Amino acid sequence: MKISFHGAVGCVTGSCHLVETSTCNFLIDCGMFQGSKVLKERNYGEFQFDPKKIDFMLLTHAHIDHSGLIPKLVKKGFHGPVYATNPTVDLSGFLLPDSARIQESEVELKNRRNERKGLEPLLPIYDEKDAEKALSLFKGVPLNKTIDINNLRIIFRNAGHIFGSAFIEIQITENGKTTKIVFSGDIGAIGHPIVMDPEHFSETDYLLIESTYGDRIRPPEQNEDRLKELSAVVNSALKKGGNLIIPAFALERSQDLMHDLSILIERGSIPETEIIIDSPLAIEATTVYAKYPDYLDDDAKKLLDKQGTLFDNKRFKFTKGAEDSKELNNQTGKIILSASGMCDAGRIKHHLKHNLWRKESTILLVGYQAEGTLGRMLLDGVDRVRIFGNEVVVAAQISQMQGYSGHADQNGLLDWLKSVKKVSGKVFIVHGEDNARQELAKKITEKYHFSCEIPAMDSSFDLLTGKTISMGIPTAISPAIPPEVTPAISLPTKAAAKVQFKPPTTFGKDSYNLFAEFSLMLAEQMRKIPEETKRAKLVSKLIEQLKSFN
Repeated sequence: MKISFHGAVGCVTGSCHLVETSTCNFLIDCGMFQGSKVLKERNYGEFQFDPKKIDFMLLTHAHIDHSGLIPKLVKKGFHGPVYATNPTVDLSGFLLPDSARIQESEVELKNRRNERKGLEPLLPIYDEKDAEKALSLFKGVPLNKTIDINNLRIIFRNAGHIFGSAFIEIQITENGKTTKIVFSGDIGAIGHPIVMDPEHFSETDYLLIESTYGDRIRPPEQNEDRLKELSAVVNSALKKGGNLIIPAFALERSQDLMHDLSILIERGSIPETEIIIDSPLAIEATTVYAKYPDYLDDDAKKLLDKQGTLFDNKRFKFTKGAEDSKELNNQTGKIILSASGMCDAGRIKHHLKHNLWRKESTILLVGYQAEGTLGRMLLDGVDRVRIFGNEVVVAAQISQMQGYSGHADQNGLLDWLKSVKKVSGKVFIVHGEDNARQELAKKITEKYHFSCEIPAMDSSFDLLTGKTISMGIPTAISPAIPPEVTPAISLPTKAAAKVQFKPPTTFGKDSYNLFAEFSLMLAEQMRKIPEETKRAKLVSKLIEQLKSFN
């Protein structure tokens, strides 16, 4: 009996874990890698296992970084059932076809560029037909009820992360010995809007625990504090006369914000203005919430009872198509919610292109921003970015709210473990960047004295002997840049402080990010040098360095 880690180790995306027993092989999650280009390239490679030999799959929740490669798995030969909670099944019915459409659209755009460059055309990872075929395999299961699958006993329990999310308890009996494994999926914060707080478990042999915020502690999340902060951001942004642009994941974060904006509207706490939901997927996802009231927290149930729906408000305007979205480009004084939450895909990139350069605009980041994403760059304070190949100055105010995180912070994760009396084997720290995993492992060991393991990508562990079978690959898959080939350019102190070349050490900032930063720095430096001879000298030096590099 062994477990292998094929995603979300050393990074927060691509969740995928394979368990092999004497009677069956199954996956927990099969997610898409998101973030830097190097990391996303893993989506195009072959699986490190044979999909035809997987008997079934367990899905913790509908987020694409946990579910996004299921259609590829089916395309490669998997044909077993995919078990998930009923809301997750319904939400996946919107998310997976949308993921396919995004891929097809992005590949079409890249192929037009590649054709001009004389490069070979690309193929999408999967298409809508693959997504629909995958969805036909989904089977809904209730929360807190033991189900028997291939002689395994399995329970889905509320994880409090997004609507329908679950952590999963699995009991496997082999050679007369029963082994219990708990997969945390993503654990939500206490007091998060709409969803109920996470449930708990008491003991296990092995635990896989997420560590997205394993090295960070946020202020305790209180509903009124969050509403007060959101009200202040909205009022400040609209007072400037510009747009408030909120990059928000179509699933969960968009609904959280609509929920809170509805409350602020009812109280009269924010000015009269249109709130535009420019995300077809978010609009579709909202229909699922009213279908499963048992999954709602008390505040959301009261709102549902009062309004008949969670998200019906005359101030909300839902875009119907791309033309509606384009009409927003030259408008001001609006609140615009659009996906994706990390600003790396979808309509939000267009809204940023048309608003980042405006001093009167405000960009509110409300979710986790992975290394290598446009959202992370904005959060880190860059003064210029590239969007659709165009240089855009960052003049808008960049704000952040942490009260909407769907992930428990370090204290939240430690509190979730308070009810656990025993972990007889190991705690595997997954779904986090390495610094977060290391810090959380240290805290768990100190506080609870559980044995912790930080697995590497594609490593395997024997659950019967308690030993590592395969070490896998280290997380630093992006080669570091040797000092001798780092561009030797003397930049002004201000520019150097804004953007620094940092060799990638994990699944985060990669050569593509560094090249984009370098391009922006070079363009800025060229603008600052008035004399043609000096500009030519600078470029000539770079050309010589490139020629000498082998």
